[in-house]
Amino acid sequence: MPLLPSRFIYVCLHFLVLYFQVQGGPGLGSVQVSCHRVYNESQQTSADFRVYVENRTGTPDDLSRKQIRIYQLYSRTTGKHVQILGKRINANGDDGGKYALLVVETETFGSHIRIKGKESGYYICMTNKGKIIGKLQGKNPECVFVEEVLENNYTALVSAKYKGWYLGFNRKGRPKKGSRTQQNQQEVHFMKRHPKGKVDPLPEFRFTTVTKRTRRARRLKPSSN
Repeated sequence: MPLLPSRFIYVCLHFLVLYFQVQGGPGLGSVQVSCHRVYNESQQTSADFRVYVENRTGTPDDLSRKQIRIYQLYSRTTGKHVQILGKRINANGDDGGKYALLVVETETFGSHIRIKGKESGYYICMTNKGKIIGKLQGKNPECVFVEEVLENNYTALVSAKYKGWYLGFNRKGRPKKGSRTQQNQQEVHFMKRHPKGKVDPLPEFRFTTVTKRTRRARRLKPSSN
């Protein structure tokens, strides 16, 4: 919600002064108080909304509707996909590989997610030392990540518990310590991809000119049933 600029206050004062001069109402001081009151209320409303969003995205929410998606995470550094083998996690999975299929569970009002291997059932988690491991129980805050959409259309996943620590893999596909990661590093850049062969191509769209002949052909065309 944008804040009211100083130009708005000036215009407000100008017109209200002219109005009260004509009507014989209160002086300039009262008009200034009224305008500043409107401005302060708008600031308060904007601040309250920001606090509301921050609180909702920072706290697990059991009331919001959960969303579950299945996709792959393509690693920018390895050219492969993140795969969860169990406790071991790497970015050397093939496109369509069973361990590269990820079940992504929405955690809160915002973009907090949990990532589980569809085949292994293990979650991607980050320890207090920044180590990436797989755990069967994903309710731990260490297993929650926040999606960040970058300007280059890649996605970064930062730990919800350890601020500034990202999920990342080196060129050999090995997990990188969270304490050694930054958002601008290619090692933490991923792209969401549908599983190989799971998405049907869209049918070709063709424009059809409707004439008397085409209408007659449609009426005469036998039903497929």
